[in-house]
Amino acid sequence: MYKTLIAALLLIMAAQSSQAQTDDSSWTGTSDYFQQKLEDNGITGGALVYLEDGEIRGSNYYGMADIEQDRAVDGNTIFHWASITKTFTAVAIMQLRDRGKLSLDDPITKYLPEIRAIHNPYGSMDEVTISMVMSHATGLRNPTWPWGGQEDWHPFEPTEWSQLVAMFPYTEVDFEPGTRHSYSNPAIIFLGRIIEEITNDSYASYMHKNLLMPLEMHHSYFDETPPHLSDYRSNSYTLYDGEPQANGPDFHTGITISNSGLNAPIRDMVNYLSFLTGSFENAEILSRSSLEEMWNVRYDSSNTRDQLDSIGLGFFIDEVNGHKVIGHTGTQWSHYSYFYVQPETGRAVIGVTNTDSDDDHPDLFEIRDELTKHIFRNLF
Repeated sequence: MYKTLIAALLLIMAAQSSQAQTDDSSWTGTSDYFQQKLEDNGITGGALVYLEDGEIRGSNYYGMADIEQDRAVDGNTIFHWASITKTFTAVAIMQLRDRGKLSLDDPITKYLPEIRAIHNPYGSMDEVTISMVMSHATGLRNPTWPWGGQEDWHPFEPTEWSQLVAMFPYTEVDFEPGTRHSYSNPAIIFLGRIIEEITNDSYASYMHKNLLMPLEMHHSYFDETPPHLSDYRSNSYTLYDGEPQANGPDFHTGITISNSGLNAPIRDMVNYLSFLTGSFENAEILSRSSLEEMWNVRYDSSNTRDQLDSIGLGFFIDEVNGHKVIGHTGTQWSHYSYFYVQPETGRAVIGVTNTDSDDDHPDLFEIRDELTKHIFRNLF
């Protein structure tokens, strides 16, 4: 009997050892692939981190955060996360819903009556709901500011709500709201504005108090870098004839802060991914049931550049190897970022690079797509 028990234990240990070896090998292959891609394409710096149940199982910090200052990328390097900010905004909206401050079925005009000035040939703007905005199903265009912006002295993005309001009479809804998905940056600005209207707080202040602090993201912030964190900030670079030129580390996202204003080190973003996998327990942030509600498919999103084919409330969704994967990408100020979480298995990956190209060679979108496909094949 004892021999049988020992034999069984040995078999279990062997199986566990084999699985661990397979996982380690998969990570090593993915890490090597990531590094080779960045080396081959002249990317200045980047990071890739793999987690299981909130624990870092593998990390690759590649290249330079700042060439002139001779600072290498590491876990403390602060990157710009661009549209990944939208997932934080969506979580904040769900917080307010759970606190009884709003309903997802509320028309956005309840909080932002100015939006009635938008031309909607399909009906009234009063029929456009908060949930439609969260799923990019409003029928509104993708770019925030489609006119001008090419001069050096122009703001990077509109800086005031009044500028958007002035555009509304010249803005048209492209398809019937609520019928399909089409990615819209200006629509997400409405969510940030609703947060401010309900809470009488600035967007950045609300997010700091209700998400960043509870998630212990102590080195994360919106827009300009505070002086005490400047030594950790990654610069952004553009390749001109293969040579990187610095663009400067900071810029102001203006009125689009709820779209793309987040800056954070990988170590802080690990806490966010751990929260999404259920490894970072803090019920004050958002209940598990509300998170899972956000990951229910609402629309097909295969018309976007995102590798995930559906969208829920603020998150893109797909199935990889029989398990749901949720995530989002971000692109702005030469930063290309992405995260993917498999809630059922507790696995998660987050990556970012700090370099763009002046002529689309290399194509950073394509590189990110290739990295994502490799991640799905090997880690999920």
